[in-house]
Amino acid sequence: MRATIFHAPGNVTVEDRPEPTAGPGALRLRIAAASLCASDVRVYRGEKHAVAGVIPGHEVAGVVDQVGEGVEGIREGQRVIICPIVACNRCRYCLLGRRNRCEKRLTLGYDLDGGFADYLLVPPSIVATGQVFEVSADLPLDIAALTEPAACTLASLELCGVQAGTSMAIVGAGPMGLLHLIMAQALGAGPIIVSEPIAERREIAKRWGADLVLDPAKDDVKGAVKAATGGLGADAVIVSVGVAELVGPALDLARPQAVVNLFAGFPRGGAPVPFDPNLVHYSEVLLTGSQNATADQYRRTLRLLRTVPHIDEVVTNRYTVETSPDAYTARLAMNGLKSLVQFAGVDPA
Repeated sequence: MRATIFHAPGNVTVEDRPEPTAGPGALRLRIAAASLCASDVRVYRGEKHAVAGVIPGHEVAGVVDQVGEGVEGIREGQRVIICPIVACNRCRYCLLGRRNRCEKRLTLGYDLDGGFADYLLVPPSIVATGQVFEVSADLPLDIAALTEPAACTLASLELCGVQAGTSMAIVGAGPMGLLHLIMAQALGAGPIIVSEPIAERREIAKRWGADLVLDPAKDDVKGAVKAATGGLGADAVIVSVGVAELVGPALDLARPQAVVNLFAGFPRGGAPVPFDPNLVHYSEVLLTGSQNATADQYRRTLRLLRTVPHIDEVVTNRYTVETSPDAYTARLAMNGLKSLVQFAGVDPA
């Protein structure tokens, strides 16, 4: 099979690899689509670890084409997505149903082979713990491949208590900031204010229905957020870009007892995060972070994706496995939004 291989930061190639076989308890997927994550780009930059020689890709959708011995409830030909976390199922977090916080977790695409290849082997642990989800016939598989980032977004929104009428400020309108925008809209949140320095992305945020879109280089973001929220500040603030200098200004956008979520990952050993701790203390602001999602959030996200506005516009760049290294360079150049590797001949509808 043809596969994308990560060798080292800045070094991704396309090579032949043997097709995997589904042993007892496992599944093999014929991949239909796999999207590129911001974390994949961080690996490419050398800001995050992945095993040399691994096949990237953890945001995947495909069709089951081999079912290992002993697997029940899953059939060949089934259209599915997966939660890509291999968990120990014994630690405190696993026992609480929070496998995304497993103390010994491995992740497809970083520690084990992922979906930037014709076939993906789904390990028994993922199958046995119910982390394989059927995709309804009315959801195209290229959209279903966005379940993983959308589930992470849902986890972020639920951590922040976002519901109908929640005011939000989103710092950064990259793919994940914009996913926060459209999924928060689907939940009835508003007003939603977006701060983004790139004009093209500000235009997308406006077109996708943000109540207010600001240029942080020119606009008084804090004043505008206060004005849009009756002088209080936002109920929830999402930092969707991993720039340490943005944490302090993000806290300035929050009302007393708001939640500020550092959704983006930050480079290891990066710059210190400067902020006034009195903003947290006296205003009782909850400063937190979120990473990945629970299996139940994946399940619910699959249903939500059928109604999220503009979800079909999140992917702007499409590649074959042969051109998949270009997906990395496009993201590095801030060209478009989500990049997707699509595989011909696999049920696209």
